[in-house]
Amino acid sequence: MRFMIIVKATRDSEAGVMPEEKLLETMQKYHEELSKSGVLVDGSGLKPSSKGWRVRYSGDQRSVIDGPFAETKELIAGYTIINVTSREEALELSRRFPNPAGEGKTGEIEVREFFELEDFGPSAAVERFREMGMGKVN
Repeated sequence: MRFMIIVKATRDSEAGVMPEEKLLETMQKYHEELSKSGVLVDGSGLKPSSKGWRVRYSGDQRSVIDGPFAETKELIAGYTIINVTSREEALELSRRFPNPAGEGKTGEIEVREFFELEDFGPSAAVERFREMGMGKVN
């Protein structure tokens, strides 16, 4: 079971303020523990939305909207992907996730489970995804 731990953006992260060294060290230690236990798939921070864009769909039309985006509560500043054996294990690991805002501050993460190819019924498209190696964790 794969889960994504989503770090919510803040005004600071959207302004490009880099985390303090103490927070980086705490995050590094947490991710090192995940890596040693074999559950870490990936984890990274994201640059501010001012460096990104959105693609909006309207029928057959597509339009590109450049960042920045105003609502920081809807934005992601980083993520960690874990591959675990149960929801309970994911819950326990997410409880230990360091406060992304820094100790003593108000912060929030969101945890979401990935769909796996097995969640979908049999179909040619699912088989093609499988052939592409999608849904596999190395």
